[in-house]
Amino acid sequence: MERTLAIIKPDSVKKNVIGKIINRIEAEGFRIVEMRLVRLGRDEAGAFYTVHRNRGFFEDLVAFMSSGGAVVLLLERENAIAHWRAVMGATDPAKAAPGTLRREFGFSIERNAVHGSDARETAETEIGFFFK
Repeated sequence: MERTLAIIKPDSVKKNVIGKIINRIEAEGFRIVEMRLVRLGRDEAGAFYTVHRNRGFFEDLVAFMSSGGAVVLLLERENAIAHWRAVMGATDPAKAAPGTLRREFGFSIERNAVHGSDARETAETEIGFFFK
């Protein structure tokens, strides 16, 4: 079994689609190991996304992720990281495949509904950030 971190971002929380996303998570065969609602402060969002610190979108990303509640989930299943990334779809909802979460619920490349770890090392770090 493999584990990954998923985040239902503030745009999805504001649109009241948490349940729809969780239903999809369960339908895709993930086991939700842990889950909680969080409200990231600017410093905490900046620390989580520190890998993007030198990119032009960093400040907007931090502002967005600290703009409202988010749901963090520790997910588990075989091939969890790759499968969750396929379920999420491309970062840009306009380029995401039909049926993916970002295509269905995302608004823009910045407000794209969900987050997922991109590799095992990243997953370990991100899981540790929220679930000690």
